[in-house]
Amino acid sequence: MAILAAGALIGGAIMLSDGSSESWQADNVSIINGTQIVEVTAKGKYAPRHTSAQANMPTVLKVKTMGTYDCTTALSVPAIAYNTMLPPTGETRIELPPQKPGSTVRGVCAMGMYNFEVQFN
Repeated sequence: MAILAAGALIGGAIMLSDGSSESWQADNVSIINGTQIVEVTAKGKYAPRHTSAQANMPTVLKVKTMGTYDCTTALSVPAIAYNTMLPPTGETRIELPPQKPGSTVRGVCAMGMYNFEVQFN
């Protein structure tokens, strides 16, 4: 019985772990009044790392922090020549111009260790 319980716990941890899964997520995208909002959190990493969004519409990248004091606070979005220091706690809204289908906008920390991307379809 203990072996089954341990196996279930380990299996569940593996399934729930963030790992290096390359799956595309869209549950962090919403459209409000004709503007697409893409939410990303920054704390020890950027999450989610991959997002699929709609092309050809105004987009706001909303980056949330909560007690963040690592290098993810130094955010760069090269596609729009954007660089900032995020607040330790709060939300930072970054306006993106409408993107063409197939384009990708990436964000990266100052050290280049952590990144995220939004692919526009």
